[in-house]
Amino acid sequence: MKDYEKEFMLKDPKYRSSILTNGLGKSGERALLYATGMDEEDLKKPFVAVIGSFSEMVPGHMHMRELAEEVKQGVIENGGIPRVSETIAICDGLCQGHDGMRYPLASRDLIADSVEMVVEAHHFDAMVLLAGCDKIIPGMLMAAARVNIPTVIVTGGPMLPGFVEGNPLFCSSELREYPGRVEAGITTVEKMKAAEQAALPTVGSCAHLGTANSMSMLTEVLGMTLSGGGTAPAASLKRRRIAKNAGRKVMELLEKGITPRMILTRETLLNGVAGAMATGSSTNLVLHLLAIAHEAGVELNLNDFDAISRKVPFVCNLQPSGKYPIASLDNAGGIPAVMKTIRYALHEDSMTVSGKTVDEMLESVEVTPGDVLKTLENPQKPEGGIAVLYGNLAPKGAVVKQSGVNEKMYKFRGRARCFNSMEEADAAISSGSIEKGTVIVIRYEGPKGGPGMREMLSTTSLIMGRKMDLDVALVTDGRFSGATHGPCIGHVSPEAVNGGPIAFVEDGDWIEIDIPNRTLTLEVGAEELERRKEGWQPLIKPRLPALAKYAALVGSSDTGAFVDIANLK
Repeated sequence: MKDYEKEFMLKDPKYRSSILTNGLGKSGERALLYATGMDEEDLKKPFVAVIGSFSEMVPGHMHMRELAEEVKQGVIENGGIPRVSETIAICDGLCQGHDGMRYPLASRDLIADSVEMVVEAHHFDAMVLLAGCDKIIPGMLMAAARVNIPTVIVTGGPMLPGFVEGNPLFCSSELREYPGRVEAGITTVEKMKAAEQAALPTVGSCAHLGTANSMSMLTEVLGMTLSGGGTAPAASLKRRRIAKNAGRKVMELLEKGITPRMILTRETLLNGVAGAMATGSSTNLVLHLLAIAHEAGVELNLNDFDAISRKVPFVCNLQPSGKYPIASLDNAGGIPAVMKTIRYALHEDSMTVSGKTVDEMLESVEVTPGDVLKTLENPQKPEGGIAVLYGNLAPKGAVVKQSGVNEKMYKFRGRARCFNSMEEADAAISSGSIEKGTVIVIRYEGPKGGPGMREMLSTTSLIMGRKMDLDVALVTDGRFSGATHGPCIGHVSPEAVNGGPIAFVEDGDWIEIDIPNRTLTLEVGAEELERRKEGWQPLIKPRLPALAKYAALVGSSDTGAFVDIANLK
């Protein structure tokens, strides 16, 4: 090597970013880096991507720039050069009840792709990913597993509960029931307006155990965020400290060569399933864990969820299935306390981004059981929060949040009333035309058929608001918000557009739901079902280009509804 060439060997070649800084021919790259404000000493240090998801439209993401500044400080303290960029964020809550809900699930894979593109194009050495809401957290976890460079996730945290009609623990999951209450004459328009303005008092993800907080808590169980990261309120200084420490920790992971796939093993993902069952998390978590497993190259399937559900009880008394907001669980010890409670069901040698194993992390955790976090001997319910059902209506499975179902509805037999969209079902409920003993069937709302697998929260909220949850059930190839509770079975697979049995249900057919025995049965003979298939053509709904591309490539909900490159022609 010539002397002048040595002048341009600025960075240890072990760093990925050395491809941008080292070599005589990289004059243009170095000039561009200087244009960002770096100097030659900076070029000698590892580059850390700090990828946020700031949005002024999404309460769970409004504070992400402040958290990013804390992360940057931590990275700088431990000798790295942080560089911030952003990905998109969609608020599921704002998408409820209209065709905008077709986009959030599709955005999950787009977020993973965007992180991959930025990190691979610019050859970052490590990354800290900041996310708060439903699809952004799993999208970033998928990206972490995919690009597999040292990574720490920083979640945005829950907002504090509201104070509504004398209730200091009010969450927006209850607010969703107000339209049905108004229609039924249970409450007034004035009270509904007052509740709307008081329900969400701070930044952060909605205060109950919806999908956003389910994913935030799961990220901590999986060891991809630091202790406390799953439940610390968004508005707290604790959340800022976690963000700064994440910047420090990612530099330690880089030095030790610890990458996400070393953490996201099958055993760790099974820990995640156990945590979901103990907390009563959103059924969306099933889709997301399956997709994360796919990116990590790990085998995980619906049977794993049901097997763990039968041995790990639901121990967290959290809304919407229970009484308390996430902030109350944080005060009761957070996810470490939950994990200590179900320690017998965990793989304790799993690694975490803290550098400790689960076993080492739990040694110092003390648990004080109470009304928020119950004991194994006196749980909220004896089984986990999610159950998987099979039968001739769902040959590849369906999912129900049994933690949110009244035990009187664990077994239910009713006549089908079929709808090809959520809006049609909502109109029927609002008109009062749904009779007791009905199983509402909403189809063509799956990943491909929707497209986008909309959440049926407006439908379930009308059912709950009208106090119909002991009179009717709901079955769909769509999905449900984490705010949902009641007798609602989703993710029916195969979906209608793919010729699943749900496409051939007719009004008046008997359907039997049996949660204890994990069955979902359409009481129609095989020969009759075959007759109904004759001449069938799937309903194809209009879609813009982004959703058209998603529909062309997306897989089935029973495997995670991820964009599957195997579908590329």
